[in-house]
Amino acid sequence: MTPPLIGITLHSHTDPDRADLDLLINLIAQGVERAGGLPIFIPFGLSAETLQALHARLDGVLFSGGGDVDPSLYALERHPAMGGVDAERDRVEIALARWAVDERKPFFGICRGSQVINVALGGSLYRDLSEAAGAGRHSFAPEFPHGFLAHAIKVEEDSRLAEILGRPVLAVNSMHHQALRQVAPGLRVTAYAPDGMVEAVELPEHPFGLAVQWHPECLPDAPEMRRLFEAFVEAAGKRGRG
Repeated sequence: MTPPLIGITLHSHTDPDRADLDLLINLIAQGVERAGGLPIFIPFGLSAETLQALHARLDGVLFSGGGDVDPSLYALERHPAMGGVDAERDRVEIALARWAVDERKPFFGICRGSQVINVALGGSLYRDLSEAAGAGRHSFAPEFPHGFLAHAIKVEEDSRLAEILGRPVLAVNSMHHQALRQVAPGLRVTAYAPDGMVEAVELPEHPFGLAVQWHPECLPDAPEMRRLFEAFVEAAGKRGRG
């Protein structure tokens, strides 16, 4: 049986955190491979027509972590704490997110991935968690290892995420300074941090439309994190066979 083809979005070579993101993107590819998928990186600089043709060949799309989404896309200006904004990455990922939703193609977002999906569908972000009253600390890199379990999350019952993880509460890592503010129409929040920040969203009635704020690729030995990749790749495989 041919493994499902999973497109993984990339960060720019000019991103200030490129060395760290290179490590994370390789861990994501390994997570996809371990789950039975065939990972392929989606390059920048493609025309809209070529990008759409590539998207048509994919069985699933994974939106990886990285720099901040341009706040002009949700009607705000730059914040001093923002970094790694890349217009080309935003263009590529927003197009892919909208196509995946419209065409009911399985997609999975990680960290920035959850943020860009929310923006693509009409939501907004806290440009920095200093804007969110009562927000706790969520950025633990590089002071702590990527796999450092920073805080717990509470998973909503009767959600796809709860079904996959099999636990209502679990500890996750945390490497972000932004978070979802206004959740896009149609997305359901399915996990929260103790301070109320959104930790996961999903698209009900979609074959697989899910995004998390933490980095499951950095926790490969945790069965719950492996199941996230497995559930995504399984959904992509069903589409490919369909």
